[in-house]
Amino acid sequence: MSQNDEALLFESLRLELRRGSLILAVLASLRREQYGYSLRVALGEVGVEMEESTLYPLLRRLESQGLLDSEWREEERRKKRFYRLSPRGEAMLARLATEWRGLSASLEKML
Repeated sequence: MSQNDEALLFESLRLELRRGSLILAVLASLRREQYGYSLRVALGEVGVEMEESTLYPLLRRLESQGLLDSEWREEERRKKRFYRLSPRGEAMLARLATEWRGLSASLEKML
């Protein structure tokens, strides 16, 4: 396998590994109300980089699943959509966090 093929494989597997953890990161970050850009910045500050093309479809999907509530508001003379966990989202975050901690602990033992 060439170095380029190896790099492509690694990148594909890395993205797959990140996908599920991004959902958990977004849910955890939305315990406090934020709009899209502020959420992206907050995630980046803790090392979770996410492109807008990934974040906004994820927010819409989580909202359609009943895990987020949102509302449009004007702030700084611009309309912004603010997101926060719904009660269902809070319950789901708790369940997913428990699952994540168990999986993470098991993987740490193996790695």
